[in-house]
Amino acid sequence: MPNSDTASNSGTEQSAQLPAFIERPDGEHIAYIKTEGDKDLPGIVFLGGYMSDMTGSKATALEVFAIKNNQSFVRFDYMGHGQSSGKFTDGTIGRWTDDALAVIDQLTVGPQILVGSSMGGWIMLNAALKRPDRTKALVGIAAAPDFTQDLMWEKFSQEIKATLLSDGVYYEPSEYGDEPYAITLNLIDEGRQHLILGKKQPIDCPVRLIQGVKDVDVPWEIAPRILESLRTEDVELTLVKDGDHRLSEPKDLERLCKIIKEVSL
Repeated sequence: MPNSDTASNSGTEQSAQLPAFIERPDGEHIAYIKTEGDKDLPGIVFLGGYMSDMTGSKATALEVFAIKNNQSFVRFDYMGHGQSSGKFTDGTIGRWTDDALAVIDQLTVGPQILVGSSMGGWIMLNAALKRPDRTKALVGIAAAPDFTQDLMWEKFSQEIKATLLSDGVYYEPSEYGDEPYAITLNLIDEGRQHLILGKKQPIDCPVRLIQGVKDVDVPWEIAPRILESLRTEDVELTLVKDGDHRLSEPKDLERLCKIIKEVSL
């Protein structure tokens, strides 16, 4: 599962704040940047991708959007990501979901629009199941629930599986950076406790999914499966014919902000 974002060129209106930190029960510290807005409007929380961080173009473009529209906004780094403490290889879907819940519980007030990119789309769904009363709407960008099973384990060769079973970690070369992706057996095993697509999920809020047809990392066919797994009837899927996994071009960011404005009403 790739790093689904890039460094930002979003302009000067984004926050110039340095990150603050919330402490987790195990002593790790989660880095975040928060901008305040009108408490009568839904806030926005951005949930990044696997090995991504809160400095990427989607996160910072949304911050600019939130400031312009006077909505509160939080971007943050999961444990082992970006400026947060901890080892990336200690992370799991459950742990990163707990980080997101801590951000929602400690840093936000009232209903929130959760925006999840790639792995963040899975975290977004998990958070909505845990905090239904706090979730105004969900917006998924190349959302990748169940990726540890469907896009990793089930697609790995027998050689890779053997490496994971013997070493506990496999280092997958990445086209998105110089460092390989560290994939742990624990990530895959623990991920099975959070699989979403196999049964109907009691999510009743509006859901908007944006998916690139040319995404080679998260096949577009996953998006209709997400749609079918949700109890809510208020689901819209936008397929972008020439869209890749990142969906970070100016037209993609404009589309994303338009959708968030619509679900903010």
